[in-house]
Amino acid sequence: MSDSTPDLASPTDRQAGAARLRNLGTRLLSLAAIQSDRLVNEELARVDARKWHYAVLATLEEFGPTSQAELSRRTGIYRSDIVAVINELSGRGLVERSPNPADRRQNIVTPTEQGHRRLLKLDKLLTEVEDEVLAPLTPPEREQLARLLATLVDHHGRNA
Repeated sequence: MSDSTPDLASPTDRQAGAARLRNLGTRLLSLAAIQSDRLVNEELARVDARKWHYAVLATLEEFGPTSQAELSRRTGIYRSDIVAVINELSGRGLVERSPNPADRRQNIVTPTEQGHRRLLKLDKLLTEVEDEVLAPLTPPEREQLARLLATLVDHHGRNA
């Protein structure tokens, strides 16, 4: 028996596996997540970006300037990691940090115009990746999948 692990992302391996594995929704969900995560990371790396860069820029775009602590809460990035992400974005001129006038102990993070432009480019890139990942699905199937996944995320988020 070989100790080597097959490429679980391969459709051939999935078809060759046991029926129980092929029909186990949680396993299929994991495999789909692994595949899509790999594609997203590869494409973001190609343009010298990371998922957390996108998360911070998108959150700032939607909610406006906010504290580092609030960014951590809204994005799910650990407080211990958010400073490094903001440092990277600040170093690239994509965000600015300034003291909170209401509480000088806090920093407020604000997107720059360059950060806004970068977010638009990343939006386009991630839309292309999503199109690639979801290529086998029709538009109604894509909408249904998004609704079902949101239901799962919402349910487990409430129960976490």
